Amino acid sequence: MRSLPDLLRARPHAEVLILGGDSVSYGQGLLNMTWRQALLEEVGSQLDLKRVHFLGKIPYTNFLKMLQISSAHIYLTYPFILSWSMLEAMAAGCVVVGSRTAPVEEVILDQENGYLVDFFDTDALVRIVASICSARESQAQIRLAARQTILDKFDLKRHCLPKQIALLEQGIN
Repeated sequence: MRSLPDLLRARPHAEVLILGGDSVSYGQGLLNMTWRQALLEEVGSQLDLKRVHFLGKIPYTNFLKMLQISSAHIYLTYPFILSWSMLEAMAAGCVVVGSRTAPVEEVILDQENGYLVDFFDTDALVRIVASICSARESQAQIRLAARQTILDKFDLKRHCLPKQIALLEQGIN
């Protein structure tokens, strides 16, 4: 949210879609307000809210369609678990800009299958996302590499399920 004023200035025709509810699923919430309220209080006056769309929770199929047409998926986590949404974005061939934190770095190789930025570096985030948006066609190799990473390492039938079954079988023996 803190990067949005600069990003919207850099990309005057960009539309920003923000997904998810206002409840806190992980980590700490704020007293008497949501994170959205707090950040809108902080930077909302600098935003063109006609171009920033809070979609809330949307059906999974709509989420996938959104990823497929998006220029970039911003995935910032400070450090915490890796979310399924980042893997889904990569599987959908979306360019992911993720935070340079341990769980994200396990999957994204900077400038190979996505991009990494320091969590608090809003200038770098704006620079990278604006660059991706201005040359969307040039991101084809990153998109393909992102999808291939998911197929090679996270495919349910070829990788994840066999590993889970093997772990269960080890526990039985």
